[in-house]
Amino acid sequence: MPKLSDTMTEGTLVAWKKKKGDQVSAGDVLAEIETDKATMEWESPEDGTLAEIYVEEGGKVNVGDKIAFIGGEGEEAPAEEPEEKEEEKRPEEAKEKEKEPKKEEPKKEPEKKGEPKKEKKEKAVEAGVPPAQPTRLPPQREEARVRASPVARRIAAELGVDLSSVKGTGPVGRVTETDVRAAAKAVAAVGDRGRVKAPQVPAPSIKTGESARINLSGMRKIIAQRLVESLGPVPHFYLNIDIDAGPLMAAREELKSAGEGAEASKITINDFVLKAAVQAAVKVPRVNASFDGDAIVQYADIDLGIAVAIEDGLLTPVIRTAQDRSLREISEIVKDLAHRARNKRMKPEEFQGGTFTVSNLGGMGIDSFSAVINPPQGFILAIGRITKTPVIDDGDQIVVGHRMSITMSCDHRVIDGALGAAYLKELRHLLENPTLLLV
Repeated sequence: MPKLSDTMTEGTLVAWKKKKGDQVSAGDVLAEIETDKATMEWESPEDGTLAEIYVEEGGKVNVGDKIAFIGGEGEEAPAEEPEEKEEEKRPEEAKEKEKEPKKEEPKKEPEKKGEPKKEKKEKAVEAGVPPAQPTRLPPQREEARVRASPVARRIAAELGVDLSSVKGTGPVGRVTETDVRAAAKAVAAVGDRGRVKAPQVPAPSIKTGESARINLSGMRKIIAQRLVESLGPVPHFYLNIDIDAGPLMAAREELKSAGEGAEASKITINDFVLKAAVQAAVKVPRVNASFDGDAIVQYADIDLGIAVAIEDGLLTPVIRTAQDRSLREISEIVKDLAHRARNKRMKPEEFQGGTFTVSNLGGMGIDSFSAVINPPQGFILAIGRITKTPVIDDGDQIVVGHRMSITMSCDHRVIDGALGAAYLKELRHLLENPTLLLV
């Protein structure tokens, strides 16, 4: 199981794209693997034949465990797993002892009828003969001879199932996860026989919408972990501004009337916001930093993270060296990254890292919100929707205005109030004068 993200510890084999016995070439898609962040296509690392598949679809495997064997021409998968062979190895001392001639035990005297067992034991001790002990193989050697997948071994340990008593249904009698779970159910059923069962309280019906238990996906587990890591040790504070979004809307309409191309190529309000967030960080570079123990790391490049909502949670694709990208380039990159993120077709390097993040929920009707910082980044911007509201113009007249709420969540170890205010002042200036973003 390859490590496909920086936080990945296990992966789920979603689907095999090749069958056992298929010829594969380096770069061919072998399977789809779900990590803690996305579902990705796993490509064959070499040419050969897919001689063996060790993990069934839906199986979870730790990073580094075997999932398949690709052999050369005429090469077959090993008869035994390397981990089992290691278990079969015995210390040299044990082998030497086996070579030593066995000592002959003294012949036992025939038992006399009626002689108490206690007296017999005492006589044996007096004669220097230790009580006979039943000889048993070490349990680990018994289990080592059982062919079982790594997942089956882990599940067996969790459920307390003896693998030597399980009949395998996999290739060459291999014990699978399904076999272990079936054995565990059978043992539980035997244990329940003859017992007087307590009256069962019917569980709430899922159909009525009363309750349901939904297991966490790998992505949700990481989101939960990262939130605790962020809100716990990272001291958040928040700064909020409302900007005049009228000039932004006017610039957008001007591009539209100028005969901008197809819908997919249109520059959106969000593209302007992203470009402005980058340009403001260029003007106030001290915010493009993170806390690192006894120092603050200030980054030379701006790697902009973009929060993208997907079915299982969210991803933050990253625009590398965003300070060198034009408004049009940022727009095209964002559309491509967002599309592939929602279709779970991203490469690990495309959503790792980032020096700060922008999260925009304005398109979902949210007026304003506060976002949680993605460690080790120093801040995150939360963008709300553009709303119509009565405002007082320069002539003290009440007119209809367009306002956008922006909240900056800051790591107080990196950014203090004055520095955050300087950044937002520059951001407001750029968004209220969008022609500056076209230069």
